[in-house]
Amino acid sequence: MQERSGQAAGVLVVAGTHGNERNAPWLLEHWQQRPETLASAGLPLHLVLGNPAAYACNRRYLERDLNRCFREALLQDPAEQGLDVRRARELIASHGPKGSEPCGAVIDLHSTTSAMGNCLVVYGRRPADLALAAGIQGRLGLPIYLHEGDASQTGFLLEQWPCGVVIEVGPVPQGVLQARICRQTQLGLEAALAVLAAARAGTLRLPPVLVVHSHLGSLDVPRRADGSPRACIHPALQSRDWVPLHDGDPLFLDADGTVLRFEAEQSGEPPVAVFINEAAYGEKGIALSLTRRQLWSVEESWGQALAQVAAGLGLS
Repeated sequence: MQERSGQAAGVLVVAGTHGNERNAPWLLEHWQQRPETLASAGLPLHLVLGNPAAYACNRRYLERDLNRCFREALLQDPAEQGLDVRRARELIASHGPKGSEPCGAVIDLHSTTSAMGNCLVVYGRRPADLALAAGIQGRLGLPIYLHEGDASQTGFLLEQWPCGVVIEVGPVPQGVLQARICRQTQLGLEAALAVLAAARAGTLRLPPVLVVHSHLGSLDVPRRADGSPRACIHPALQSRDWVPLHDGDPLFLDADGTVLRFEAEQSGEPPVAVFINEAAYGEKGIALSLTRRQLWSVEESWGQALAQVAAGLGLS
């Protein structure tokens, strides 16, 4: 069982890790004012706006993407005093496993501009994370994006807590509030809390198989020498998230109508594209990410790991 500071461990619910994602923060304010409108399954919740300063400016972040600020080396570097890094330290000091209001699990609520619909994101293969994702998938059928092995994208918020999952909802433009997105966000969160409560009660039943889309790598649009885009996503690919990408399929289209096609690096099952033309990823040099769809047998040890985390939730 995780080490606790003597206080009851709760579940950290974070909205607005990115300040221009408006739907989850709007819900967060509602839940804070009327907690009875959120089914928490009896779990103590800490409802937190991830990046208040960025949210006030309707910007993704101020100086550095908060959801890349949780690398241990960055957190421990005294020379790093940017506002977003300082906010990451504040969240850990307040709600980390050894914080002043400790939390043993975290649900990070996000939205996307890409046509992925709703999905779950996990980073790496921690058994408790996989069990939590499997439990949610069993309830809602959401696809799971397993992001790992990408040295250019690290330092995610979830990694500082013993267990967690990202709930990604879309598509919705940045800065826009939509009732459908809010409803789907609430349903996703309530499913996650129900899984944690069942794990704490010893009644959790996981599906036998987990459907996972494992990260293979990312592709950027062709660029000119000055870094500006030389081409854009081809119309045949736009909004085709979760669809296999075959060798020779249209990938990019340049201004004079030239089609640039996908070249598969290996034979076998074609990769599946996700986060196609995500507005926030252009600055990161990502036009889309490639994944491999896999079926994993759910291991008993996953449920045991989640039960161990959940046993400390709400207990002092």
